[in-house]
Formats: sequence, C-alpha cells, structure tokens
Amino acid sequence: MKETIIEKVREKFGNKIQEFFKKNDKKYYIEIEPKDIFECAKILFEDLNFRFCTASGVDCEKNFEILYHFSYDKTGEIISLRVKLDKTNPEIDSLTKIFVAAEWIEREIWEMLGINFKGHPNLKHLLLSDDWPKDNYPLREKD
Repeated sequence: MKETIIEKVREKFGNKIQEFFKKNDKKYYIEIEPKDIFECAKILFEDLNFRFCTASGVDCEKNFEILYHFSYDKTGEIISLRVKLDKTNPEIDSLTKIFVAAEWIEREIWEMLGINFKGHPNLKHLLLSDDWPKDNYPLREKD
C-alpha cells in the first residue's frame, strides 16, 4: 500500500510533533515547538512539495498562537502548523528565507500583534501609518 502524504509528514517530523489533530479527511493540525518552525516548514515546502498558503496570529489568554497553513495541492489536504509563543517575549524565526511569500503576512502579524520575526528582511508597517504609536498592537487583548 502506498504511503500517504500525512504519513510522510509524520515520519519526517518525528519527535518534533507535540500534538497531532485530524479535523477531517483533508485538514490536519500539528503543534510544534517554536524552535522547530523553520525546519518543519522547510520539510513541508522543499521536501514534500506543500504550498505555503498563509499564516494567522491569535492573542490567546495565556500565549500567542500562530498557525502556518500549507496545502498539498495533489490531494487537497491542508496542514496547519501550530506554535505557541510566550507573551513576555513573542518572537519566532522568519520563514522568508524558505519562501518569499511569508514576507507580507509576517509583517501584518508583527504590526497587529507585536510578534517579532527574527531574520525578517523588512519589518515595517504594512497596514498602519508610519506614525502609529509604538507598542500599540490593534489585535492584542487589552489588559
């Protein structure tokens, strides 16, 4: 029997998977440590031919969460890599060195939530004016 793309992902990620959740036959969530995002995204994109779709950032009660959404277009399966970031120093490696398509969404998440993307080539305002007050992030929960 032929190995499925999801089995290949699980094999390549190995012990980097903290939690695996199958939402339905086409949608999967894989939680990983923030330190593993670059390597796991590279595996999906370069080794397994997934396409990066977008990312979404959320201010949760205890942490920030970023979901990186990838599509395997041959079968229509979607994998979302979930990382949780500490609220006191929210930062993670930029994925722009793997695929340039991450540049604008990382800028938006930085601007709206204040999450720093280490190694991003151009973290500057995308949606807000350049004179927007520093440390005022529109999508963060107010204390």
